[in-house]
Amino acid sequence: MSGVIRGRDGIPASRYAERLAGARAATAAAGLDALLVGVGADLRYLAGYAAMPLERLTLLVIPAAASAPITLICPRLEATPARACPAIAVGAAVIGTWEETEDPMALVARLVGPGAEAAAVSDGLRAAFLLGFQRVLPGARFSLVSTVLRDLRMRKDAHEVTLLRDAAHAADRVVAAIAAGRLVGRTENDVAREVRERLVAEGHDQAEFWIVASGPNSASPHHEGSDRVIGAGEPIVIDIGGTLGGYGSDITRTVWVTGGDPSRGPDPEFRRLYTVLQDAQAAATAAVRPGISAEALDAVARDRIAAAGLGPYFIHRTGHGIGLEGHEDPYIVAGNAELLDVGMAFSVEPGIYLEGRFGARIEDIVVCGEAGPIVLNEQPRDLLVVSG
Repeated sequence: MSGVIRGRDGIPASRYAERLAGARAATAAAGLDALLVGVGADLRYLAGYAAMPLERLTLLVIPAAASAPITLICPRLEATPARACPAIAVGAAVIGTWEETEDPMALVARLVGPGAEAAAVSDGLRAAFLLGFQRVLPGARFSLVSTVLRDLRMRKDAHEVTLLRDAAHAADRVVAAIAAGRLVGRTENDVAREVRERLVAEGHDQAEFWIVASGPNSASPHHEGSDRVIGAGEPIVIDIGGTLGGYGSDITRTVWVTGGDPSRGPDPEFRRLYTVLQDAQAAATAAVRPGISAEALDAVARDRIAAAGLGPYFIHRTGHGIGLEGHEDPYIVAGNAELLDVGMAFSVEPGIYLEGRFGARIEDIVVCGEAGPIVLNEQPRDLLVVSG
């Protein structure tokens, strides 16, 4: 057995020590006294701790000063799981517990120092906690942790890419199974239930979304499941995902169900729409490389759809970053001039939607590699025409 300590996600614990060192350096470079990282993706990224979101304060305090310890504050009743996290296991951080009758904000003040002038807090931190920090650190100005950590989190290492690939392949298998099964005569909600069950059966920690949008509902990008019965001769947009080892999957494929009647196949208008969409998605994927801007990549897909006269029907961005969160930096959208770099992972998902009639979307997770795109999803991108 290997002597390497690994977190629940399989990432070596030494990587968490490196991440914390990088976060401390970024804190100092930003002119901050400390990072105050609450429960969520940032805490899991830095310490490998998927803490319970409680009204009791759990907080990773990262002082800029190298002489000060990095401390994971937690209520005493959560000390056992906190001590088991990789960052504590390798000694990159220490535990600081507080009792039920104590004010945890006093512990924060001692660790940060009463003379602190600037600190960054987690973007999704409870307002009650932020108000507590303001009470005990009255001279400090506060900013967002994401401005400090985004460059670290955007560039996935080999371990993270492996987890994203595993999640993508598991979601691929779910889409294949759903498309190969019976669809006609079932409700969208019933198919969505099967999606959730299959995602977990294929190894996901949990299913997080399960869009099953049939017929005219396929023209609504974020359609919520309904009791609509799927009929023959219509499309279904299937957009599903969850987490595996904490890292996300996200795939969209469009299915056309004939009900076993060849005459109920896609009409020429839908086939043309889909051909344009497939070309746009393939072109945008092929354009992924270090140095291209996020907005230029968005334009690759958008310009092809516009050239076909369907521009007004592509109503969302081309993609979003993915990792420990389903939506994170970088965002592939007009106005984002950020240049892509090796290790950035994101969706490429143009869509075309004719409201009240039908729509289609194709989505893959892509990693920016040194030589170009690394496409993690393997499910075919052709229109899936099935008997259903």
